[in-house]
Amino acid sequence: MELGLAGKVALVTGASRGLGEAISIELANQGMRVCLLGRDEKRLQNVARTISEAGGQCAYLAADVADPGTADAAVVFTREKFGRLDLLVNSAGTTKRGDFFKLSDADWNDGFAVKFFGALRLSRAAWPLLRDSRGTIINIIGIGGYAAAGDGAIPGTVNAAFMNLTKALAQIGVRDGIRVNAINPGRIETDRLKINSERLAREGGISAEEALERLRKACGIARFGKPKEIAAVVAFLASANADFFQGSLVDVDGGELQSI
Repeated sequence: MELGLAGKVALVTGASRGLGEAISIELANQGMRVCLLGRDEKRLQNVARTISEAGGQCAYLAADVADPGTADAAVVFTREKFGRLDLLVNSAGTTKRGDFFKLSDADWNDGFAVKFFGALRLSRAAWPLLRDSRGTIINIIGIGGYAAAGDGAIPGTVNAAFMNLTKALAQIGVRDGIRVNAINPGRIETDRLKINSERLAREGGISAEEALERLRKACGIARFGKPKEIAAVVAFLASANADFFQGSLVDVDGGELQSI
């Protein structure tokens, strides 16, 4: 399928690892010029090298989206490097799981600061450029926002709020010509899945491999997802082929979510 993304410009947060890295590489492979935003400069350099060696164009900025000044700085940086902005992918943010009574206020603040407020500020800062280009925002959220879980109070709450924000921005986007959609990944093979499996292994006194297998069975899925599978959906939603998608929450979870 021809996506028609060549020559356009994307800003991807959380681009130094996991889903953000995979998304950045896929968009570059589609011919987009990509600005990578993340906290780990060395890892950003590695992603940029991968893109450049494949013939893509990119730039990177090492900064923390939890810092209120990062959003404006990242948008200015992108405009200075590439002259425009067509796509913002809010992919940054991991949220801590664990015993509700052991999660601190700092854990809650961190969960909202990076994933929710980081995306909020970046969307606000990028809006004028996206309005000019009739561009797109794609939020990477997660199916945990649909259903409460005792050990997932933070991710569930943050994700639910993020979904609501997506819907709100989509309404404004109809007026301003900006498409706003979200992808809700399920269990994807990233560092986060590894961290969660190691936590479950410690709590259950079992190996990480056994913890992963138990988790897979408990989720009712045949396998865990690959980052490139989420990246492919991002590329589609960024294209004109998805022009009638607005405020959509696209679940990519291998069948884990069973509610309507």
